[in-house]
Amino acid sequence: MLQIAGIALITTFLVLAIKEQKPGFAFLLILFTGTGIFLFLVDQIQKIIMMIDTLAANANVNSMYVKTILKIIGIAYIAEFTSHISKDAGLGSLAAKVELAGKILILAMAVPILTVLIETILALMPA
Repeated sequence: MLQIAGIALITTFLVLAIKEQKPGFAFLLILFTGTGIFLFLVDQIQKIIMMIDTLAANANVNSMYVKTILKIIGIAYIAEFTSHISKDAGLGSLAAKVELAGKILILAMAVPILTVLIETILALMPA
């Protein structure tokens, strides 16, 4: 975390220093740093996904549900990252639309899980 914080602080100071003269370059610096931080974390993300898959297999949870939940989490992170980049570029309206699209996609992917959950609850209730 210290490496990420250091990179973020250095980038912040550089962006503040060059933003007045070269705003386009400052934005690109922000974009590349954000992408670099994400790529730095890919190994950790892969380890987390493998651990969740292992836990789900040990608990006899249907892998379709686990994969769907992981996709939902991925959509949330990608939508947030894209939204923040759009806001950094001064495109707040585009950022809002990306957030809305992410929410709609998450809801669409969650419907099958919610359906099974409701059916399970109804099956447990006395008639």
